[in-house]
Amino acid sequence: MKVTYTPEDGDPQVFDYNPNKLLSAEREALEKRTGRSFNEFAMGVLKGNALCRRALLHVLLKRQHPTLAFDDLDFCWDELTVEMTKGEITLAVARLREKNGDEDLAESMLKAYDDAPDDEGKARLPFAV
Repeated sequence: MKVTYTPEDGDPQVFDYNPNKLLSAEREALEKRTGRSFNEFAMGVLKGNALCRRALLHVLLKRQHPTLAFDDLDFCWDELTVEMTKGEITLAVARLREKNGDEDLAESMLKAYDDAPDDEGKARLPFAV
């Protein structure tokens, strides 16, 4: 998954987000900040939940700026994009349907398929497994 933060007064920052590669402390911080289990958080990111996406961006930016406080991170909604690759969409939709998951989410993912970037290497699920 690609997370792109483009602040109005700065250069775009692109992060490769793999939920399975977050450190345990980062996952715990996301759970604490959002009040959700990590899997619920990951699905919140996919569904466009504002708090989940802000918390994710905070964790990603904190790697470069360790003193960045959550309350200091405020941005316009159009400054942040979260994109799944074609392979991620395919895998996620298959997994959701296999588990009798959220069909509305699966359909919204499929609508983004044509505009999604191609995969660079092996596709992986965009949520934690």
